[in-house]
Amino acid sequence: MVVMILERVSPSLRGLLTRWLIQPKVGVFVGNVSALVRDKLWENATKRLKRGGAIMIHSSNTEQGFAIRTAGCPDKLIQHFDGLALVKTPLKE
Repeated sequence: MVVMILERVSPSLRGLLTRWLIQPKVGVFVGNVSALVRDKLWENATKRLKRGGAIMIHSSNTEQGFAIRTAGCPDKLIQHFDGLALVKTPLKE
């Protein structure tokens, strides 16, 4: 299972991802693809981000059962504590 969340990206990038994943909400993509396809989609997404942000959550053999990748400037930050991935919302100044 793969979940990608894209923020402030071009419509063409969202269109590219809809070839492989469904988009239940704007900027949220979900699907079940191979690890090779998942990595290629992530590579393409991170190359085309510009000023946007991306978070990808995918199944993995970890304590939580998933792994998280981030790129660009997502609104949420992922911090790792003792092998657990936690989401942090930065304070606005």
